[in-house]
Amino acid sequence: MMHQQRSQARLSPSSDTEDRADMSRLLAPRLAYFAGVARTEHVTRAAQEMQVPQSTLSRAMVRLEQDLGVDLFARRGRTLSLTPAGRTFLASVERALAEIERAADEVRADADPATGKVAFGFLHTMGAETVPGLIHAFRADHPRVRFSLVQNYGEAMLEKLRAGELDLCLTSPVPDAPDLVARRLDEQKLRLVVPADHRLATRRRVRLVEAADEVFVTLEPGYGLRRITDDLCQEAGFRPRVAFEGEEAETLRGLVAAGLGVALLPPPAFPRPGVVELTVTAPRAAREIGVAWLDGHPDTPPVAAFKKFLLSRRDNLLPT
Repeated sequence: MMHQQRSQARLSPSSDTEDRADMSRLLAPRLAYFAGVARTEHVTRAAQEMQVPQSTLSRAMVRLEQDLGVDLFARRGRTLSLTPAGRTFLASVERALAEIERAADEVRADADPATGKVAFGFLHTMGAETVPGLIHAFRADHPRVRFSLVQNYGEAMLEKLRAGELDLCLTSPVPDAPDLVARRLDEQKLRLVVPADHRLATRRRVRLVEAADEVFVTLEPGYGLRRITDDLCQEAGFRPRVAFEGEEAETLRGLVAAGLGVALLPPPAFPRPGVVELTVTAPRAAREIGVAWLDGHPDTPPVAAFKKFLLSRRDNLLPT
């Protein structure tokens, strides 16, 4: 009894996170042993089933009771029976072990070379045509690989890479950061999109400076295409007057079609009525598309296969 009281004093319940973590580290290695002994109510049989020395199992149960400060078993020779506290503890232990096994099954399934999962991020402008085409081509040789797809702007995807929520992402501009690995895959020309009744709409080509007096509709600050737009306008010798900011390129095309401004945008997946798309001759208007991943992050077999596939599509990534 004196020992039990000392154990309780040493590991008294606390709301402090560090104390709870210490308790978890003490208990976790012994939970499977406890469940095995509780199931058989016999140390010798449990040791045989789990293929561990009986002495190891006996010591583990004694230490577990000492750490908890309660008796989990009533002992009658070599036979054990659960105390009320032991039955309460067993119910929670079985749920915890089942959850651990479920998690182990899930991560093993995600890493399976044939049926595993790839968490893949990409820009909104690549969702209608580019990414579906890439996945279709990849699955010709990997028909059962699964994908978790995330559409977002570049900086948000890089944050998800760093947080471990994505394995790979297609983004623009190609990032240059010490914690990331990035490879250029392709280049996409940008066009000046104007309303169908615009003064420039009869032209096929235009210098960007010719739009210096126009009102622009652009993506919000933080988007890669917004940064490229600002840089190209600066290179052309002016700062764009921005009337509307959005989050998606096709929304901007709709604003242009409504006569609310002009925009620098990549080609659409499908022609949009009400707008004319002009080739920009100066400065050279294009954006680089690249794939990025976290440096030093180990790849599962399906992620490695998809990464190899993407790199093999260099200069042939985008639909023609």
